[in-house]
Amino acid sequence: MKVITNMEQIKNLLKEKGLKPTYQRLKILEYIKDHEKQHPTAEMIYEALAPEIPTISVTTIYNTLNAFLEKGLVSAETITGTEIRYDLVTSPHHHFLCEECGQIIDLDIRCPFMDREQEYIAGHKIKEVHGYFMGICNKCLKSNKNNEKNIKKDANLNEKKIEEVK
Repeated sequence: MKVITNMEQIKNLLKEKGLKPTYQRLKILEYIKDHEKQHPTAEMIYEALAPEIPTISVTTIYNTLNAFLEKGLVSAETITGTEIRYDLVTSPHHHFLCEECGQIIDLDIRCPFMDREQEYIAGHKIKEVHGYFMGICNKCLKSNKNNEKNIKKDANLNEKKIEEVK
């Protein structure tokens, strides 16, 4: 995958893929690049770009994303089952969804099905693999631990105050 660092590279990438580098396509791909850790939805892209491009529509966003998918510029991931997220990483990989903050994190883990080392399961031919894990990300875990410490400190202070009042 090419690393996109500026608008000129985005323009060249679109041309390489046979897509006309319209202003809307440039801005949509730039948004995905700038927010790749979020794995944005079409709605997120629309809400971010509409103030800057008042003539853009949700339909334009979806049509553009479909063109990007067809040309292999992005991949579409359905992780929550309720929305499609777009990712610049087009090679097969797993994701981690944090149940607390909603962050979606790319995981670089070895999987024989993703690596096509194993093409069949119980006699069934595998054509696509979509893997994701759910849990609590390390940032939320740290935050929760800090909150627990603060709650314990507050509880201890309150106990001391009660003892002093008695």
